[in-house]
Amino acid sequence: MAATLKKVPDFLPTQQVSFVGGEGIVQNFKFESGTWIYVVEMMLGVEPEFGRVGAETMVILNEADLWHPNLNSLTL
Repeated sequence: MAATLKKVPDFLPTQQVSFVGGEGIVQNFKFESGTWIYVVEMMLGVEPEFGRVGAETMVILNEADLWHPNLNSLTL
């Protein structure tokens, strides 16, 4: 029998995160297939003339796709 190690998530609900394409707030997360998966609500800009559709601002991202907003200015 092999032991499974479940690491602690890097981000928590209500935490602000950055990703390619924008920034958002973590709404939910779960451990799946050996990694953490996050539901992130994108920050909204000015509402377009044609309005918005509710779920268009939610994205599902892998933990590797997210970083802390204060790390945006770091270069590798």
